[in-house]
Order: sequence, then structure tokens, then C-alpha cells
Amino acid sequence: MTGPGRRLRRAPDTCPPPLRTARLLLDAYTPKDEEDFVALFQDTRVSRWMGDGPAAEADHRALFGRIFTKVYARDLFDVWAVRRGGRLVGHAEIKRTDAVDGHEIVYALAPEVWGSGLGTELAEALVGYGFDRLGLTEVHATVAAENEASLRLLGRIGFAHVRDVEEDDGGLTRVLTRPAR
Repeated sequence: MTGPGRRLRRAPDTCPPPLRTARLLLDAYTPKDEEDFVALFQDTRVSRWMGDGPAAEADHRALFGRIFTKVYARDLFDVWAVRRGGRLVGHAEIKRTDAVDGHEIVYALAPEVWGSGLGTELAEALVGYGFDRLGLTEVHATVAAENEASLRLLGRIGFAHVRDVEEDDGGLTRVLTRPAR
């Protein structure tokens, strides 16, 4: 488990390249981001849509630590801190997953920036990275069926619903795909 006072080392050779949009900078996490990362994922308005939903603070601290000890250290996939004006406002990933049999984008933004168009900007940056830098022919997203805002956003930028997955808890996840143009 990580926490204040525990030193994390950044693995610069295996961090993803920074990405810029009109208003955002996506760059590698640094150990100084831990408190903001934990605060983002502890906000239930955000975490309800991520993975298995809300989790304990200790779990989010452990997740933050694994970004350095596993994801960056082993170059497993690309994960970024999302910054606006130097402040952490979100999280972003693109990774290969068996659930979609391809590369999936994952992103979260702090509620205070919702409704400002940053979600569209962020999703487009991830899709562009997948096509331009990773050479993918399609990019996927998985979204809880109740997350209407994310489903609308992804639909606006060219994602199409391809199938549903019934989760163990009875919830429904929509699988969406966007082909390269």
C-alpha cells in the first residue's frame, strides 16, 4: 500500500508520451499526484462508473502505487494524468483487454469540469492516439448502460453500440466500437 510518506519512483523510460489538446495535458503521473488521484477516485460521482464501483481509500492508494510498480515499470499499457492549467482533473488509459478483444479507452474527469466539453476532447485524444500512435484499426469503450452522458458523448464522436454484457451483479455494460476512418 502507498500513502503519504511512502516514496514511489517514476519509471521515465516506460511512461507514455505526453498528449496535448486545446485545453488539456495528458502526461505521466508523478508521486505528487497521489492525493489528487485518490480524491478523484474517492468521489462516488466518478467511481460509480469506474471498474467495480466505489472502493476503500486504501484500495485507491494501492491502485495509484501499481501505476508505478507495474504499469509504468513493466510498460503494460498507457495511463496518463489529465491536467488542465497544471491541476489534475482526470485520469486516462488505453489498453488491450480481453473483454472487448482489442484496445479500450478508459477515462474519468472530476465533476467540477463535467459539461465543459473536456470529456469529448479527452476521448478524442485517446482515440487519436490509438489510431495514430498505436496503429489500431478500431478502438473500444465499455460503459454502464445507465451512464447516459458517456454513451451520448461516445456516440457523438463516432462510437457505435455493438453488444451488451450482463455483469455478475445483474447490471448491463454496453460495448461500443469506433473504427478508424
